[in-house]
Order: sequence, then C-alpha cells, then structure tokens
Amino acid sequence: MNNSKKIALKEKLTFIFCGHFALDKIFRFNQDSMETVGGGVTYGSLALDTYTSDVWIGIVSNLGSLNFKKEFLGEFLERNINLDGITWSHSKNTSFVLNYFNHSRKLTLVSKSPNLNFRNFPLNYISKNPDAILLCTLCNEIDIEYIEDLVKNLKNSYIAIDLQGFIRKIDNSGQISLRYDKNFNKKISYISDLINENLILKGSQEEMSTLSGIKNPIKSIKKLTMNDSLIITTLGEKGSLIARKGEKIIKIPAFSPNVVVDETGAGDVYMSVFMYEFLKSSKDWESIKNAGYFASAASSFLVEMKGPKGFKLKEKVIKRIKNKNYI
Repeated sequence: MNNSKKIALKEKLTFIFCGHFALDKIFRFNQDSMETVGGGVTYGSLALDTYTSDVWIGIVSNLGSLNFKKEFLGEFLERNINLDGITWSHSKNTSFVLNYFNHSRKLTLVSKSPNLNFRNFPLNYISKNPDAILLCTLCNEIDIEYIEDLVKNLKNSYIAIDLQGFIRKIDNSGQISLRYDKNFNKKISYISDLINENLILKGSQEEMSTLSGIKNPIKSIKKLTMNDSLIITTLGEKGSLIARKGEKIIKIPAFSPNVVVDETGAGDVYMSVFMYEFLKSSKDWESIKNAGYFASAASSFLVEMKGPKGFKLKEKVIKRIKNKNYI
C-alpha cells in the first residue's frame, strides 16, 4: 500500500516527535531572563495540536527526574498528546541557556538527559504506522543506529530531521558551536541515502553552510540536494528555501509578525506545520510550495509571544497568508 492510500484510510494523521525536552533559560539583550520548557518536541507538538485537530500526536523522550517536574507535562496531558514514549532517568534533564542579541544567539548546554534508545520506542506507536516521525534533536541524543531502527520498523513513514542536533559541537564547558567536519557530511549523506524520498531535512542557513562548506544559501542547498529527499533551509527574516533534485528551488517569503518578542522554536513550528500540509497534499512541487507558505506564516505568529505560546489555528494562518504582508 503506498503512502497516499495509507493516509486516505486514516481518520487522523499520526505524528511522532522524538528528542529531548529542554529546560530553557532565555535572555534577550543580556536582560529579561525567562525560564521555560522547550525543545522541538515541545514547540512542534503544541503548535501542531493548536493548528489542527486532524492529528494524533505522540512523543518519545528521555526526561531527567532531578530537575524536570511531572507538572511540566500538564499542558501535554490536557491536550491528549500521548506520552507513552517518555522514559524517566535519574539524572539532570537537558538544559540550555539561550542569549539572544541582534537576531543571533549564543547557546550553552548546562546539562543533558541520556540519549534516546530505540528499545524504548513504544510498540503501540509502531502499530499505528505513523505518517510522520520528526527527529527534534538538540544535542546529539539520537544516533545513526536509532535512525536505522526507525527505517527498519517504520518503512512507510516520512522522517523529518532537524539538522541542528546532529552537527552541534559541544565542548567540556557546554559551549555550542558549528564547525565544518567531514564526518558530518558522511553521516548526513548516509542518512539521506537510507531514507531517500521519505526524508525531509531542515536546517538554518548557518547549519546548512556549515554542512556544505558554502556560505551562499542557494549554492549551499544545491550542493546538499543529492537524491529525492526534500531539503529546507530557513533564512530568518529572508524566508526559506525548499529544494529537491531535478526541481527548481522554491523561495518562500517570511511573513511579518506584529511584534518580535521571542524567536525560540520558530523552526520547530515551521517543520511541524510543513509536514502536516505536505502529507495532506498531492506532494507535487506546487503543493510543496503551498506547504512552505503555511509553515512560514505559522512560525511568524510564534515570535510574537514569550515561550511556547504563540500558536494559532489554521484559519488564522490562512488569513495572514492572504494578507501577503511579507518582510
């Protein structure tokens, strides 16, 4: 059974978000400190659950019981987001300090939960034949073996990978940087070949430039387009690029928010909404472009509020798209 038929027979699409929950301490311009629960599993799942009721959402994560409180999961439980994939460890949870200044940020890892192990991936998630697996990596908590197990057990699932957590270099003091490394290229090339047409790979301009060794975003994404995988480069206020071998690069504009308060998680919202619209579409190049517009508009709402709060219904996103108020 092909993917389109499999989706048509389902009442709801099934999304599984995999990665660490983060405890984020956020500073803007060296002041205005804020602590919040973050990470791609937080922003992506809550954004998608707000955007549409046409999804079943599950989360796979490893939580550190020494500083992550059960009440932090209250909103997920209230929304009926499934948490069967959560494992508790006697350790400190993944925690970051994020310092924003002039639309750039300095990121420091304070503590890290244990890596994810596929043995803890729930059988009931596998039995649901998920339509989408989103790997929201933060600090190398998902390895190649985990991805191999996913592909082996979930042959029809689309797999979206956020590049950031796979290529970050973390030193002994927790300082995070991006540096060109041939091993990264080999790793991503192998993953791309392994998943091929079912892979959606997303990264920021800086991450994609680090991976390709090319600063120009157009030339960079062209170099990374090797097979039938979809490649997405997010460019902040300049929008985003979507590419696939043999297709003309799609340029998606950034939508103007009413105010910029907190950019954290914008890429996670983009990815979750893009995946939903992509899976609901015919998957031709024009419908993929449309999915990019929905994703860009949805992420523009997030930055208007502090923390994981600026999520909107699809109807609100459509209205912003129609207004065509681009940056």
